[in-house]
Amino acid sequence: MARSDSFFIRATVDTDGLNFAQATLDLGAYVDALGKSVLRIHNVSVQYGSPTFIPISGNNANAMTSYQLTTQSQTVMVGANNRSVISTGKLVVGTSTGNNSAISDMADLSPADFTNGYLVAVESIFLGTDSVITPAVDAVSIVLECTVETMTAASAMALALSQQ
Repeated sequence: MARSDSFFIRATVDTDGLNFAQATLDLGAYVDALGKSVLRIHNVSVQYGSPTFIPISGNNANAMTSYQLTTQSQTVMVGANNRSVISTGKLVVGTSTGNNSAISDMADLSPADFTNGYLVAVESIFLGTDSVITPAVDAVSIVLECTVETMTAASAMALALSQQ
């Protein structure tokens, strides 16, 4: 199988501000280890929040929502040093005395795009989210630009060096 035209995979996971939440993205239609078919993620776009933003009000109020995209299921947020991490990011919202607001999309790993793409050879990946203090948003959504290709010896080496 030659490299395909790019296509998009979308996913959303809700946050309640209290517990880690995770959604499973089934890649079985794209990844076939026996058939040597792998998925290459070219970029990750993140949307913090559904169309409704949770307001943060009051003096010295703070909120943070994180996301992670991993190749293995998790029960908590993990660091970028975890070999299953594809992408992570945070949205931090705060107010100071006088109710002045500040919003920051902290650049954890949070890539907009990968130079050569990120190879995935597992049949599921996982979008997780968690919030601290108060959720900054009520959901995290992602859009992945992907292609499918045949795993070559070079692809197999890249996978061995970067993933589980």
